[in-house]
Amino acid sequence: MITDEDKEKVRQATDFVQLVAETVELRQRGQEFWGCCPFHGEKSPSFKVNPNTGLWHCFGCGEGGDVFSYVQKRENLDFPDAIRYLADRAGIELAEERGGRRGPRRNRLIECLTEAQSFYATMLMRGRGEGPDSARAYFASRGFGGDVCRRWGLGYAPGRGSLVAHLRSKGFSPAEMIAADLALDRGGRAVDRFFERVMFPICDEQGRAIAFGGRVIGPKKDTAKYVNTRDTAVFNKGKHLFAYDRAKETMAATGEAIVCEGYTDVISMHEHGFTNAVAALGTAFRLDHIKLMERQRVNRIICMFDGDAAGQRAAERAVQFIDKTSAELRCVVLPDNQDPMEFLQAHPADELRPLLDAARPLMDFVFDKRLAGADLGSPGARVAVLESMAKVLAPLKKSVVMPEYAARLADALQMDLGDVKDAIRDAPMPRDDSGSSPRRGRSGGYRDGGPRAKAVSGGGRAGAPALASSAPYASDEDGYDYVPAEAYEDVPAEAYGDAGGYGGGYGEPAAAGTGFSPAAAPAPAAPRYRLSEEERMQLACEQELLCALAADPDPVKAYAERLADISWADSRHEAMAWAMLSTPAGASPADVVAAATAACESAPQVLSAGRVMGEAGMEEGQKLELIVNTLEWLSCQRRVRQIRGKLRSVPDAYGDEAQELYAEAARLQSRANDLRECLSSTNNA
Repeated sequence: MITDEDKEKVRQATDFVQLVAETVELRQRGQEFWGCCPFHGEKSPSFKVNPNTGLWHCFGCGEGGDVFSYVQKRENLDFPDAIRYLADRAGIELAEERGGRRGPRRNRLIECLTEAQSFYATMLMRGRGEGPDSARAYFASRGFGGDVCRRWGLGYAPGRGSLVAHLRSKGFSPAEMIAADLALDRGGRAVDRFFERVMFPICDEQGRAIAFGGRVIGPKKDTAKYVNTRDTAVFNKGKHLFAYDRAKETMAATGEAIVCEGYTDVISMHEHGFTNAVAALGTAFRLDHIKLMERQRVNRIICMFDGDAAGQRAAERAVQFIDKTSAELRCVVLPDNQDPMEFLQAHPADELRPLLDAARPLMDFVFDKRLAGADLGSPGARVAVLESMAKVLAPLKKSVVMPEYAARLADALQMDLGDVKDAIRDAPMPRDDSGSSPRRGRSGGYRDGGPRAKAVSGGGRAGAPALASSAPYASDEDGYDYVPAEAYEDVPAEAYGDAGGYGGGYGEPAAAGTGFSPAAAPAPAAPRYRLSEEERMQLACEQELLCALAADPDPVKAYAERLADISWADSRHEAMAWAMLSTPAGASPADVVAAATAACESAPQVLSAGRVMGEAGMEEGQKLELIVNTLEWLSCQRRVRQIRGKLRSVPDAYGDEAQELYAEAARLQSRANDLRECLSSTNNA
């Protein structure tokens, strides 16, 4: 929630006249500034801004208000997002961000990224530019000379610790470099994230560097062609677009946006006058991308997909957004399967405009591609085409546009309309029909799409402590998901919790002497998804720690250093924990709960379900020590498994990276063994 204090802080930090002057030519008349209204066409100025009152009004269309309403209308945002937009411009961290934040501040990350962009650009310009594999030779082969490289802030990452050393000399800490994903932690030592790659800076709406895309140059085996910045506190690849900061004005002026597939395509488009071009950032085109363009009142989105199989798949994925936007989705495939950069190198720019004007509706392109070459005279072939098209149309099965597409498909396949509708209805939905892919954060939890697991709780395990409590796996509206469907198998109903929100779950008899007692199990629901025993146990343990924090955070603060190294099973638990740990000494329980609720709306349900601290049989300090030890032990086990997974993908099993991972795993396993001994002695006491 945005506080009134933050709202006023943002208002006072915003130069209203300067903000309006970005898109409106203003002239001062006394204490007011006048110009033509940006929200309707007019030739004589009837739009005014008064910096003293902080108000604006247009006498032509009758619209008016304060700085927040102006941003709402200009950027097509709701009220809270308008405040966040202005706060980000002013470098103000809102209370809602501070509540769940760990690590460096946003403005420090952006400063660090800006310095990295300058460093990469310097490395490119200082290079000798010799040889076919050099960075400058790569850009030259794309038609990007020195002027283009400077305009777009292009650069070169030499690696070998050069960026880390440079940023350290500028006063940035390793933690800040790692949080910005400019460096990686290798056994406590920061090393460059990008190595021997040409660099494309990705900017926010204000043109500030917030991420990078790095392309390898020269032939290199076992190396990804593109490496992009991972999601950070200032960057989300599913919500940002490459060159959006440069394209948004043309989008607003023309009502049209062009979506390309690569960075070089976008740069070529802009350099040839098509300044409304953008690209997704190492991910599929998503609904959030469309919403971002809709802020500029775009009513026509042209997707310039490559003509190969990958381009066809990209077009088919975009079909699911047809009914979720007021903008018309169209598609262009260039002649000879060229990408935009190749086309513009071989043809005058004015030959591209007619192709854009003739862009076909996206669904037409998908239908034609799927039906092209199919032997529709064969019943088996028609069934095969029906099945493949049904999967494409599955995300639209409940849409009002579905009858039209079903009838069209039935006509093309010469099949009964009812059979076609049944096939679409029964077709499996994509893993995520929002366009986002599940991703695993540093806490190990899945977010942004995928199935939601229900409430289950931790049980005992041979030789390990048992925490009998309900682990909060909920189907709430936060959009958090924990485990992919593929990870589960059919299991007895007893393995799953009830269908209601955060509460409800199963307990196992606790180990003797721990003071824990199981909860009564509710009637089992139908089988859904299965969690591992360790995961259930850790979720239960995390919940008990949160309940201890809610009761009195001061004793838990003594464990803050240990908790900082925990790999949490639920990222919401982590956010709540640090929100409560950040409360001042002596804070009332109500204030502590309020801090947790600010970090996660479901906090009250989680914090009301703990039992361990209220059980008899152990000192309060002993119970807390048991919870922290158990949580750290489980966390060590999780991190060892994660390292094992990384080792499978390390190309050189005897290289430095592998050796560092082996050493880290050994350290963690040693710590886990010590904790296990300690816990066993506690259970046997």
